[in-house]
Amino acid sequence: MLAAGASRSAAGDFDAVLGKTHASLAAAMAAADGTRPFRVLIPRGEWREKVVVTRPNVQLVGEDRRGSVIAFDAAAGHLDGYGAPYGTRGCATLTVRAPGFVARNLTVANTFDYIGNLQKSENDPTRLKDPQGVALMLDEGSDRALIEDVELFGHQDTLFIDRGLSLFRRCRVQGSVDFVFGAGQSVLQNCEIVSRFRPGKPRQGYVAAPSTPVAQPFGLVFCDCRLTKEAEVPPSSVVLGRPWRPARQFDDGRYGDPAAVGNAAFIRCWMDDHISPDGWDEMGYTAKSGERVFLRPEDARLVEVDSRGPGTVAGARRRVLTPDEAVRYSPENVLDGWRA
Repeated sequence: MLAAGASRSAAGDFDAVLGKTHASLAAAMAAADGTRPFRVLIPRGEWREKVVVTRPNVQLVGEDRRGSVIAFDAAAGHLDGYGAPYGTRGCATLTVRAPGFVARNLTVANTFDYIGNLQKSENDPTRLKDPQGVALMLDEGSDRALIEDVELFGHQDTLFIDRGLSLFRRCRVQGSVDFVFGAGQSVLQNCEIVSRFRPGKPRQGYVAAPSTPVAQPFGLVFCDCRLTKEAEVPPSSVVLGRPWRPARQFDDGRYGDPAAVGNAAFIRCWMDDHISPDGWDEMGYTAKSGERVFLRPEDARLVEVDSRGPGTVAGARRRVLTPDEAVRYSPENVLDGWRA
């Protein structure tokens, strides 16, 4: 049945209506032929499904931004259908592996109980050691993805932007640890970035964890965003981010990719008092020698300009762009001329 409040004429504007023409989101998207925009209406309600988009030009449109919810509760440490851990790359509620994807006016949530897991004893056999829970992942094959007026909800690793160009407009991203991360080239414009509370943690969280390839000029760019917090998050307990150097398999072993030199930029963003004067932290990775080493913010591309609000406090690691440098970070440049 079409959810209450959605007219039949509105439903007629869509190629599929979840719960009416198709019982599942996966079934609806399988009907797309990829040659034209294929619009799927997500009615009000919680649709519990783990979905992978493999057809180009799929458009998901919610009936209600907070009431049309795609949710799942897989964490990296959970086992998949083959008995192997999902891992960070496999745990996402919604994964995009095709170009031209659009999402509007809905919520995508990873509902894994991160706090409940955190509060378990280290000796509790049910405590996951890998609690990453991705809500949305832009994976290999994704390009020119447009996400507008969408709520993205999780804790650790909420939004994994790992491939292609993408634009997020007027979205709300909630998380705590590295909750906007990856190697993609993305603009988050006029978004609210909400840091969530982690009981017992002096360092409450890290907003961005870019793994941008060194040859790629831009990574995760936040333009005119608001960095806010849950009420319990104390002052100066969150940093803007840290540079991620993910492990890759090479001919001579598996170790942190030396070509990953993260780029994240905060342009004209308002920051609440949870943002630390430290600005950025280092991040550990496995070196070619096998030892654990750290990539320092000074050795990556982590910058800001025209920051405002109580979290705007000068610190030694907070590199501020010059006006000439800031011009390069326009959405047009970051998105390589693509206009959504």
